[in-house]
Amino acid sequence: MRIGEVAEQAGVSVRALRYYEEQRLLGSTRTGGGQRQYQDGAVERVRMIQKLYAAGLSSRLVREVLPRCMNEGDVPYGFTESLVTERARIDRRINDLTAVRARLDEIIAVSTDPSHPQYCHPVRAGLPGTA
Repeated sequence: MRIGEVAEQAGVSVRALRYYEEQRLLGSTRTGGGQRQYQDGAVERVRMIQKLYAAGLSSRLVREVLPRCMNEGDVPYGFTESLVTERARIDRRINDLTAVRARLDEIIAVSTDPSHPQYCHPVRAGLPGTA
């Protein structure tokens, strides 16, 4: 199967397929004319790669867990632990972003509600059309 066919069937760009090859996530052979040829199952593999990236995994971690997700051999040592660690990292990011959102909500409340005890009028000095 040629690169354009895989890209179309998997719903990704040709550029993405080249990137997956660079990251050693996907393999191809070359025809005599230099065109990439992919084995049967390439579309399924690309879809799995997309799912793993969508789950927030890095290329390194995708490379580590992809063979197991594709039933290509034994479960690597630390497979589950790597995923649990990644989930904990994502949980920390969610908590950090939630705290940032709460701070932003407070700033919005202070700057838009004149009855708020800490209300501060937005700075207008120097803006066009203000005196």
